[in-house]
Amino acid sequence: MNKLYTTEGEELLKNNNIPWNTYPRPQLVRESFYNFNGNWDFAETEKSELPEIFPEKIRVPFAPQSLLSGIARNIPEEHFLFYRKSFRLPEEMHGKRIILHIGAADQTAAVFLNKKCIGEHEGGYESFSFDITDDVSEENELVIRVFDHLSKKRLPYGKQSTKRGGMWYTPVSGIWQTVWIEAVPENYIRSLSIETGMDFATIRTEGIDEGKIFLGEEVYPIQNGEVTIHFDEPHLWSPEDPYLYSFRIEAGEDKIQSYFALRSLSVKKVDGKMRLCLNEKPYFFHGVLDQGYFSDGIFTPSDPILFEKDILAMKKLGFNTIRKHIKVEHEQFYYDCDRLGMIVFQDMVNNGDYHFIRDTALPTIGLKKRNDRRMHKDKETRAAFIRGMTSTVLQLKNHPCICYWTIFNEGWGQFDSENMYHLLKKLDNSRFIGTYSGWFKGAKSDTESEHCYFKPFRMKKSDKPIVLTEFGGYAMRPEGHIFNTENEYGYKHFGTREEFVSALVSLYEKEIIPAVKEGLCAAILTQLSDVEDETNGLLSYDRKVEKVLPEEFLSVSKKLAHANDSISPFVL
Repeated sequence: MNKLYTTEGEELLKNNNIPWNTYPRPQLVRESFYNFNGNWDFAETEKSELPEIFPEKIRVPFAPQSLLSGIARNIPEEHFLFYRKSFRLPEEMHGKRIILHIGAADQTAAVFLNKKCIGEHEGGYESFSFDITDDVSEENELVIRVFDHLSKKRLPYGKQSTKRGGMWYTPVSGIWQTVWIEAVPENYIRSLSIETGMDFATIRTEGIDEGKIFLGEEVYPIQNGEVTIHFDEPHLWSPEDPYLYSFRIEAGEDKIQSYFALRSLSVKKVDGKMRLCLNEKPYFFHGVLDQGYFSDGIFTPSDPILFEKDILAMKKLGFNTIRKHIKVEHEQFYYDCDRLGMIVFQDMVNNGDYHFIRDTALPTIGLKKRNDRRMHKDKETRAAFIRGMTSTVLQLKNHPCICYWTIFNEGWGQFDSENMYHLLKKLDNSRFIGTYSGWFKGAKSDTESEHCYFKPFRMKKSDKPIVLTEFGGYAMRPEGHIFNTENEYGYKHFGTREEFVSALVSLYEKEIIPAVKEGLCAAILTQLSDVEDETNGLLSYDRKVEKVLPEEFLSVSKKLAHANDSISPFVL
C-alpha cells in the first residue's frame, strides 16, 4: 500500500511539534489544560501485566496502525498495548482536584498511575475521565493499557476490519484522541446539558446547584442546577447563518465558558408532501457521506485544521450537511460544524456480525423488509450497542449542528429497532431519528430512508419524509494519490476528472433535482473523500486533490436550493 501523507502530516513530521495541541473540549472550557500528546514510551506484549521495558516510542494521539504514530504496523488481536508517560504536576495545579481525560481509546483501556490501577473503560468511541487527585504525586508515571479484540464484534467497531479491503478499512487500536489533565476546585461543574428551541435555552449543570450565567450584558441565576433563558428577538442558527450564543458560568471557584444555538426541527406536510423543517421552514438537506478517515492518521487527522478544511471544501460546493458515517468524531469536528454552519446526520456505531448475502446482496435486489426482533440475539452484544448509543447521545447532544440520529445502517448489527427508537427518543426527543438507513425497515422511524447505487433513483409513496441517505459512489482514481494501486472500489468508474464531474452533474440533474419536487427531503452523496481502496470521494484520501471544483458544481447546488418553491433556499 502507498504511504500517503496530508500536507499537515508532512509538516508535523518535519517540525516535530506537539500534535493536537488545542483545547479538546470546546463546549466546556476552563483555563486549566495540560496536554499529554506527543511521544510516549510504547510496548506491545502478549501479557496483560505491566511490562518492565518499553522498547519503542509512539506519537499520541495516533493509533499504532497509522503512519503518524511512528509504529505503522498491524496489531495482532491477542496483544496488549502499553503507553507510558512520566510527568511533573504543574505548579499551578497544586492544591486542586486533578482530572485525567482520555478522548478515546479502542477498545478496552485500563489506566495505571504510579503502578496503581485507577480505573478501566470499555468502548472505543467515547471519552472518559478519572479523578486522580488522591494518587498523583510530584513525580508521576502514567501507564495506559489498551486491548482491542475486534473479531469478537461485541463492542462497536464501525467499518474496521482485521481483513481490510473494499468497503472495510484498516482497524484502529489504542489511543486515538487527546490525553490531558485539568485542575478543578473541590466543587466543580462536571457536565452541562443544554436544550434549546427557537426562543429559549435551558442549561442544566451537574456537580453544582447554584451559580451565575453571564450572557452578553445579562446575568441569570442558576437555581437547583438549572436555568431557562427566554429570547424576545432570537437569532436562529442555520448553515447560512450559524450564530452561536457564547456564555460563561461562575459557580464558586469554578469558571467555565460554553455556547449554544437556537433552532428547531420539525416535520410538516407542505403541498401534500411530508417535509423536514429547520426553524419551522421546509429545508433540503444537501449532504455528503463522511467516513472520518485520513491517509496518515486513520481515525485522527494530522492537525485539527483538517476538519475545518473538509467542512469548508464541502460548503464551497454548496453542501449544507455531512453524514458522519458509523464513527463518533473528535469534539473539534462538531464544534467546527457548529461555528461554520454544517448540519450533521450522526450515525451510531454498529457492532454485531455482518453477512454479505443477508446484509447487502438481498437488500440490493429489493428484499428490504425483515422482522429484526430476533436478529443479533446475543445479550452482551445488544447491551454493548445500547451503552454505545447512550454514551454517544450524552456526549454529543449539546451540539446544534447535529439534527439527525441514525440507529442502524443497512442492517449491520440491527436488532429490535422499534424499542431502540423509543429508547433513543427518551434520550433525545429534539432531533429526527432514522431507525434504519437503507433497508431492513423497522416499524418506527421519523423518516423513510433509501440507499440507491445500482439503478436510477425513483421516489416512492410514503407517509413519512423520504431521505436518500446514500447514493452515487462514483469513482475516479487521482493518480499519485492512490492508497491501493491494485484494487479500486466504487460503484461506477471514470477515467478522467472531466468525465467524473460530468457524470455527477448529470446524476443530480436527472435524478435528485426532480425528486426534490416530488418530496425528497435529503440526499447524501457517497462521499467526501477517498478512503483506502475506495476512490469515490470528492477529495483524494490525502486531501491534496479536489476532484470537483466549486465552479463546476455550485450551479447544481443552486438548482437544488430552488427546486421547489416551498423549500427555503440554502445557498447564499
